[in-house]
Amino acid sequence: MLQPLAILCYERVMPGSQLANRLQDLNYRVLVVNDPSLLVATARRESPLLIFVDMVHRGDVVGTISQLKAEADFRHLPVVAFASDKDEELLTMAQQTGARLAVGESALTGHLQQILEQALQLD
Repeated sequence: MLQPLAILCYERVMPGSQLANRLQDLNYRVLVVNDPSLLVATARRESPLLIFVDMVHRGDVVGTISQLKAEADFRHLPVVAFASDKDEELLTMAQQTGARLAVGESALTGHLQQILEQALQLD
């Protein structure tokens, strides 16, 4: 049986590696992309089920989410953005640029199954 693919774009080891391990525990294949500028090309090549993006990154994460959502092939693709629980500005920015969900790190690690269910719901 083919495992669903989640692309994970992060720079910070924690919570990125922790999320990758949790996704693998839930039987997802995980492809890590450390450079946001490569995310669109990777999504085009790999056809993921969903994408997780760490908003705390030196690269242009906001521009990458906007670019993904501007392409017809990716409008349906759920993007889950995450940042520190205290960084409401980044989480708000993620939603404004097209992320389906923007969650704090504690919610991401504590409620990953529910976040996945919500992100994958059809509109």
